[in-house]
Order: sequence, then structure tokens, then C-alpha cells
Amino acid sequence: MLQTQIGKTVLRFGLIVVDMQNGFVSKGGSYNKLGMSIKNYRQIIPEIQKLINFCRKESIPIFYTQAVRELSGIDLLLNDHRILPRTREERLEKIPICVRGSWDAEIIDEIKPTDKDHILIKRRDSAFQDTEIRVWLRSLGINTLIFCGVDTSICVETSLRDGFNLGYDLILIADATASGIKKHYDTTLERVRDYYGIVTHLHEFEEMIKILERINSGELEYKISDERISEFLEKHKLIDISKAEL
Repeated sequence: MLQTQIGKTVLRFGLIVVDMQNGFVSKGGSYNKLGMSIKNYRQIIPEIQKLINFCRKESIPIFYTQAVRELSGIDLLLNDHRILPRTREERLEKIPICVRGSWDAEIIDEIKPTDKDHILIKRRDSAFQDTEIRVWLRSLGINTLIFCGVDTSICVETSLRDGFNLGYDLILIADATASGIKKHYDTTLERVRDYYGIVTHLHEFEEMIKILERINSGELEYKISDERISEFLEKHKLIDISKAEL
């Protein structure tokens, strides 16, 4: 597992791939059958493939979330809520969405999990709501989460916010996440950048990991005077942790 240290701070990374399932992303899936646009979701598949391959190469653990519903309807939102927007309608009779055990609920073929990856079943927006992910992350010592997947403004953002409030550091890969509505995507990126963590693109993330590895190996000394490091902190509006520790 990739682990890097900056001063007294140890970073241990984990990748969270959110809801990249046939029902939401694939042609012939329930969203597609219902006439919902999956174009934006499909466009990010190549970048998620690259991100997953990079994380595997760097020995970064990978967690896939899998949003499911029971065919019985026992876990529907309507069972809990009396005030519910029409956009949250769950259609079990017409076209069931991601019913547990169905092709619809499976992770898409393009990024299938391996035996070394972890699949997290969830029934609400957040990866942390009533799931075992905190136990898994704690057992591996992971404290820094990388997020990708769909939908940026719903399940990705909800999971990311919950992670922040539980004490995890966060990185959102902008070109490996998507929303059905562009303005919602833009709003989430701005909100995360301003209040929760780092928003970056895949090639920038890869470069960041390489710099951290060079620091960890002693090839590069962590100093705020280093132009690349100071530019990174400024670009992402981050506190210099070396000063914060004084």
C-alpha cells in the first residue's frame, strides 16, 4: 500500500469509485431505458480506467461502491420520507433500478473489480451510511481518500462530505467524475475546492503522487521554498502543514 510521509504527517491513500454500475452508466441499463441521459457518465469511463490502473500500479487500495435496492422495496426512500422530490422516484414496477443481484447493479465491464479490490454495498447516497467502509479503512490505516465516479453532485459529494466530517483528507479527480447536469457538477467542484479538499485532474494527481514519493525517498526535501511545492499549495489554497505543526 502506498504510504508517504511529510514531516510528521503520514499519508495513506485509498481510491473510492462511486456507483459506476450498469444501471446508471451502461446502454441498456435502467437509466438508459428510462430515457435519462448517460452521456456525461460514459465520457469519464476512460479516465476512470486510467486512474484505477495508476492506483493499482502504486498499490493504492481500491473500493467500489455499489448502490442497490431490494426487489421487495423494503429499502425504498419512500419508506423513510414524506417529503421527497420527484427526481428521487424509485421505479420497482416499471423499470427496477440496480436491484441487488441483477446485471443492472453490477459494476461496468470496463472497470471490473479484481479479487484484490473491495466492493461496498450501499443503499443511500453516502458510502459511509450504514456500511462497513470505516472498518475497512481503519484496518488498512487509510486517511486520505481519492474520489471518482457518479453522480458528482449526489453520491460523490455526499460521500466526500461525510468523509471530511469523519476526519479523512480528500482528493476529487475532476475528469473522472460526472453529473447529469453540468451546473451541478461545477457547483460541487467549487464547493469541494473551497471547503473540503483538493480538486485536480488525473495527470496532476499522478504528478502529485510522484512528488510525494520523491519526498518520501529523500530525493526531494519538503520545503515551502521549493517552487513546485509552494505553487501546489497556492493553486489548491492549502495550509502548509509544516508551518501548522510548529
